[in-house]
Amino acid sequence: MRIARRQRWIVAPQQAVAIQRRLRANIVPRLPARLPKNPVVAGADISYDKRSDRLFAAVVLLQLPGLEPVEHATVTDRARFPYVPGLLSFREAPALLKAFRKLRRRPDVVMIDGHGLAHPRRFGIACHIGWLLGLPTIGCAKSILCGEHGALSQRRGASVPLVYNRGVVGCTLRTRAGVRPVYVSVGHRIDLRSAAGIVLRCAPRFRIPAPTREAHILVNKLRCS
Repeated sequence: MRIARRQRWIVAPQQAVAIQRRLRANIVPRLPARLPKNPVVAGADISYDKRSDRLFAAVVLLQLPGLEPVEHATVTDRARFPYVPGLLSFREAPALLKAFRKLRRRPDVVMIDGHGLAHPRRFGIACHIGWLLGLPTIGCAKSILCGEHGALSQRRGASVPLVYNRGVVGCTLRTRAGVRPVYVSVGHRIDLRSAAGIVLRCAPRFRIPAPTREAHILVNKLRCS
């Protein structure tokens, strides 16, 4: 698979912040074209070796509506950027992009285990990877990075806005009744309603949607092998 854009990753944290602020104007929070009825969804995740700087990246492609496996790719790499809150993409995106390059099939939608616009500078890892790939990209995180939300019904499919600095940056979505929600935000080239709908379709059984769940399982198997 071809990566639409390239950039330098070995930069100082201050430069990384400046890059985020410059690139966030390029994010498109809407669907430029209609998605297929049953898109191929890519899930991407990273796992770390606690004893070294090695990391493991995986991308898994699943086809809706049944979430049938289409393809997967893995990469073993090393982290070249320090852990800095809010700058996750500079640490993880290089390895994830290497995994995307190994794919034969170009997905219709990408789902990242992380945030998109629900980020202090409105440019989380889902925005960064979505812009670089030029694909509709969704951030689906297990915890809040920034923002607040109101009361959420316990029913599956319940959703309330996630608000930061008086603006809606995402939504809090219940993928299973009575289970903790996930936090969905636009990465690039998709609107929030469509993003939440795809996350819900990809989570028929578990709290975490199948594409990122399967990628998480795969990277942990790779790390332990």
